[in-house]
Amino acid sequence: MWCAGGRAGLSGPKLLGLRLWPLLGLLVLLGLPGRGAAKTGAGFVTCGSVLKLFNTHHRVRLHSHDIKYGSGSGQQSVTGVEASDDANSYWRIRGGADGGCPRGAPVRCGQAVRLTHVLTGKNLHTHHFPSPLSNNQEVSAFGEAGEGDELDLWTVRCSGEHWERGSAVRFQHVGTSVFLSVTGEQYGNPIRGQLEVHGMTSANTHNTWKAMEGIFIKPGPEPSGGHDEL
Repeated sequence: MWCAGGRAGLSGPKLLGLRLWPLLGLLVLLGLPGRGAAKTGAGFVTCGSVLKLFNTHHRVRLHSHDIKYGSGSGQQSVTGVEASDDANSYWRIRGGADGGCPRGAPVRCGQAVRLTHVLTGKNLHTHHFPSPLSNNQEVSAFGEAGEGDELDLWTVRCSGEHWERGSAVRFQHVGTSVFLSVTGEQYGNPIRGQLEVHGMTSANTHNTWKAMEGIFIKPGPEPSGGHDEL
């Protein structure tokens, strides 16, 4: 069975308010890019950017939601969806717990990053649990308010020096070496039609991704202190 998530001790208007605040913040961010962000155009993917990731082979966007796996880890599920307008498909690019990803800095090929789900604050994560449909490695969303553990780190695999918005990349998990993948297995209720996302041991056509819709923080000068790191 699948489990709908929630916060213990909260119900009604208070719980609804907590869930609406991240959505309102996202709407403001996407509607008001300001001086330091760009919504379209060529260039690099940068630290602090908020974007959707598109699997180029299966044509779905990386997605999560407050629904937990009914098997395996029981953590928040991660799927692929066809819809381009779903707010639950936004992820923020961040460095590891020790920094290393200053706001606006282009993400380097070979750099380890965290992908934080904007609306739930959990990080893209994997571990040695089997995925529910394909029996590959389960991919989940884990942590609270953007803080999880060392299994939240993914290396950006791309050609050249930096991650370019128009180019396909792979995400290889630092801790277990699997690649973020989709192979087409489809869930039933309560997330009917969404595709399983999992980890695979080999690099292939199932694990190439492109940056799509989002707000891309413009590159700027190197920060003078630690406060600008995300």
